[in-house]
This record gives sequence, structure tokens and C-alpha cells, in this order.
Amino acid sequence: MKTILKYVGYLIAFVLLVIAGVLSYVKLALPNVGDPEDLKLDYTSERIERGRYLANSVTVCMDCHSKRDWSKFSGPLTEGTLGMGGDVFDQSMGLPGVFYARNITPAGIQRYTDGELFRLITTGVTKEGRAMFPLMPYPYYGRMDKEDIYSIIAYVRSIPAKENAVPDSKPDFPMNFIINTIPQKAEHSTRPPKTDLLAYGAYMTNAAGCAECHTQVDKGQIIPEVIFGGGREFQFPDGSTVVSSNISPDKETGIGTWSNEVFVQRFKAYADSTYVSENVAAGEFNTIMPWTMYGQMEPEDLEAIYTYLKTVTPISNKVVKFRAAK
Repeated sequence: MKTILKYVGYLIAFVLLVIAGVLSYVKLALPNVGDPEDLKLDYTSERIERGRYLANSVTVCMDCHSKRDWSKFSGPLTEGTLGMGGDVFDQSMGLPGVFYARNITPAGIQRYTDGELFRLITTGVTKEGRAMFPLMPYPYYGRMDKEDIYSIIAYVRSIPAKENAVPDSKPDFPMNFIINTIPQKAEHSTRPPKTDLLAYGAYMTNAAGCAECHTQVDKGQIIPEVIFGGGREFQFPDGSTVVSSNISPDKETGIGTWSNEVFVQRFKAYADSTYVSENVAAGEFNTIMPWTMYGQMEPEDLEAIYTYLKTVTPISNKVVKFRAAK
């Protein structure tokens, strides 16, 4: 009996040693995406303008990295907060930890070289080698054309500096270990010509991160089998919940019956110079969808996104868009 217990003890010790070794490897050796490039960009006016368009109307970096006024419909950006960060995303939103949007004005990123910033945006690895939770959609940016990422870097270098100290994010256990396994080396593509409407639409849909909000998630990670089928829940501070729409081409519950014109106009209704976001009282219907930002997208880019979405797998999922707090 003593011999059996001795070997059981050895086995337990061995298992614990293996677990400790795996955790040490994950914590100390990962993420491993390679060193940042020795990169020095030329901040031309053309590159800055392209970056402005992307960061404000397509990749909408400024959506999370600015303050939004939730007393108004769609939470338009609060004047004077562009890029300063500080918004918190936590367990109340179904996330495995507390995560903060960083200050991406020159005051917040001045310690980064262009190469370090490029690696951060496209792989989610900081200057110090820490992994970021993919609430920051770096997996999408890592599939974009390098030139577009260069333009975004040039643009954020050009916006007014805002001093705003942001706390470090704190993933919960076991995400504080898992997070190190998420960053992967970027697999960049070349932006297709606009004449290749389907390929260009796929590129722009990825750049806009449509799947991220319009897909249900498990522990903050989208579920690929129901991509674009909507149903992801987002809770407002008052306890009410908005649910993302089904943008798959399902004819009963998605956008299968929408025409190209209807799709584009749905966005452009918020781009009219006379449009003013309506006041929304606590508990009334609101949405996190940044309509006034995406509404500034060029019509041909919206048309391309529509063309691509019409080709994805239809998902039958009837969404109730809003639930008031109980």
C-alpha cells in the first residue's frame, strides 16, 4: 500500500511539475511574434489623410479611444477627447477582466517607434512585449495592407496631444495566462482594387471589424460558426442591453432582402450635414453602433461591404435589438 501511495505521489508531483512548466512557458516565452521592424515612416499629407479616413470612418479607432456622449443617440464623440482613451470595458460586458482603451494621441504613444507601434496595432504586442486582449481588434488589422496601417500611424501621430494617464488592463484568471497565446504574427494582404468589388468588399469588411460586434461571443472571442449573425449583447451603465443586428444575408432575420441602395442609405442618413444626434434618456433605446462615424465612409466602400456580406453564409437568428433594464 505504501508503495502505491508513493507512486501516486510521484505522479501527482510530475503532473504539477508539467503544469508549472507549461504555465511558466506561456507566461515567460509568449507572446512570440518577432521583433518590431526598424521602421521610419514618411508622414506625408496624403498618408495622414488616408489614415484620418480609416481611423475615423472605417477601422474607427477613435470610437474606443475617445470619449463618447451616451446621452445622445449612437454615442457621438465628445469634442476635445479625440484619441485620449480611458474608457473601461469589463466583466459587466461579458469580458474576462478589466480592459482600458489606451491614450493614442502623441502624448500616449510618443515612447513608441514606428516599428513598435506597427507591431502593436497588427499583433497586439506592446513595446514591453506584453499581450493585449483582442478587444483591440489587432487580428483584423494584421490582415490589412501594410500601407493602410502606416497611414493610421501617420494620422495618430498628427492629432493633438492629450495628457491622460490610463490604468493598466487586468485580465482575470485564467485569461491572464491565455492572453499570451492569442497574438500571432501578422499575415498582411494587399488592398484589392476597387474594381474587384467582392475582394475589395471582403477587405473593407475586415478593416471595419464588422464581424467583431455582429457575432456572438464566448469569453470575449467571436464564435466563427455564427459569424455576422448578430446577437452579441452590450450593456449600458443603466442596465439596459443593446443586441447587435444580424447582417448575414438571411432573408427572414438578416439583410437578405435589402438592396444595395437601402444598405448604403442606412449609413448615409447619419452623414448629412444637418443631422444632429438626438438626446436619449437613460433606459431608452440607444446603440453602440457608431453610425455617425461609419456614415462618413465613401459610398463605394459601403457598396463593396454590402456586396461581400451578400455572399457570406446566411445565419437564421432573429434579434431583439434592445432590452430595458429590469
